[in-house]
Amino acid sequence: MSQSPKKEVISLLSKIPISLTRICKEDLDKEILRAGIIAELDAINLYEQMAAMTENADIKRILLDIAKEEKTHVGEFQALLLIKDKEQKEELEKGKKEVEELRDS
Repeated sequence: MSQSPKKEVISLLSKIPISLTRICKEDLDKEILRAGIIAELDAINLYEQMAAMTENADIKRILLDIAKEEKTHVGEFQALLLIKDKEQKEELEKGKKEVEELRDS
């Protein structure tokens, strides 16, 4: 027996892996920003999956437009996180360089 599309999509949403009430005060803002990024990535996945499921062009167009807006939100959260967490910024740059090196080889 196959799952209904609604159940299939909902089961793909992430759970925030930590309890924000247990985070020390100095790290709280960084964790809030990371949780926001997780939520926005989930929203992008949800809207893009629903867009792929519908045959209605208007619904598809709206869902994809909203998914695009969520990508902007990811960028906003990430920009703030990189200001708050210098190590995150350094590691992100290292990861970018590693990908560039792999693509060039």
